[in-house]
Amino acid sequence: MDLVSTRNNNKIVSFYEAVTNCMPADGGLYIPKEALDLSDWTCHLNETSSFTSIAGTLTSAILQKEFSPAVSERIAVSAFGNYSPRVRQLDERLFLLDLFHGPTGCHRDFGFLWFASVLEHILTITDKKAIVLGTGTKKNGQSMAAAFGNKKRVKTLLIHPRGYACGIPEKYLAENGGSIYSVECDGDIRDVENLKRSVYLDRELVEKYGLTLANTVNIGRLLPQIFFYFFAFTRFKKHSFGEIYYALHSGNYGNLSAGLFAWKSGLSLNGFITDSTPELSVNKDGDCFCKTMEIPLGQRSAADPVSPSNIERLEQIFEISPAIMKALIFPKQVESKNYKELIRKAYQRYGIMIDTSTAAAYGAAIKSKILENKGPETLVLISKDHPAFEADIIEEACGEKTNQPEYMKGLDRPIKNIKKIQASKKEIENMLQYMER
Repeated sequence: MDLVSTRNNNKIVSFYEAVTNCMPADGGLYIPKEALDLSDWTCHLNETSSFTSIAGTLTSAILQKEFSPAVSERIAVSAFGNYSPRVRQLDERLFLLDLFHGPTGCHRDFGFLWFASVLEHILTITDKKAIVLGTGTKKNGQSMAAAFGNKKRVKTLLIHPRGYACGIPEKYLAENGGSIYSVECDGDIRDVENLKRSVYLDRELVEKYGLTLANTVNIGRLLPQIFFYFFAFTRFKKHSFGEIYYALHSGNYGNLSAGLFAWKSGLSLNGFITDSTPELSVNKDGDCFCKTMEIPLGQRSAADPVSPSNIERLEQIFEISPAIMKALIFPKQVESKNYKELIRKAYQRYGIMIDTSTAAAYGAAIKSKILENKGPETLVLISKDHPAFEADIIEEACGEKTNQPEYMKGLDRPIKNIKKIQASKKEIENMLQYMER
């Protein structure tokens, strides 16, 4: 797979380089150089195709230069053998795509699992090693540990903010034979992010220790999110006879970027409905408007390695024809003060419990009027994290407690004997040196 930077489409890099050295020197983000036509690869997929099978097929199609079909299948099985998103039909034209059926109930599970699997295979083939830097907040840390905790060639340094050193199963910790190195930083989340930023922007450290990132700055984390859309389509295509729309939370535009990559690859769909943001909203005519497109690339700051936004990837998709953006993306204003009412409405109408991110997407869908139309349109609402992560909000909105999955019961369990460090770059350098032994 050939990739280029969003800021320089002349310098081509390999998939291996893009995932191991995940940020271009020019400050942009990696994107596929050419649109992929996946229609021949996916025409045989149907409602009996498992998510693992679909992921294996798409991995082989996307990375056919890098991996044989057999290796692609092993990557998918290693990542998703026990896990799959789920699609539920809520009424005649509304479907719910749940992304919280991974090992920890976090929507990031699937991206982490595939990226960890593909990175392990790449490093095995090239006989190299890498270290992933991660932020150890409860949900993110547990999700990363489930994906990276048993790798042989990938070690993960989880930096926990003060008070967040918990939720990592002991079997994944390095002292117990796993590959997770957890440290608790004497600082808050912002301090940890600044620390990670200072480390990753030091190119000498990155090269010396083979450092990479597992957020959606890394194209290897973003690509597997394409699989969701092909999987969902196999589940409802026999029941859909009109236009197909996806309603999703804006977030950092990762799922939206992945959905647009899927569309460019030949997947049948007609648009995306999302909550508007300062970066992506509507103009006075009601058409989609991307504010950041007004800023020349040469005048922008480099992409943030710690707090990624995929908005620049969206811009590149629509650079050739901004009119397509107006026809495909439909931002709607949804205020956070209305989330509880939207959660309550979804529960009363469909008997489902949704988190606040999904509530934002549901609110945008309501404002789009598609749910009120009597036509043949199909709408897929993408549900992100397990509602139990926001149990108090859900109970207040629905008047019922959400079920807590077994894997969440250890989320607040402290990590025993965790190493404590100051919020200094030198402390991280010492840890990296220790991990390289």
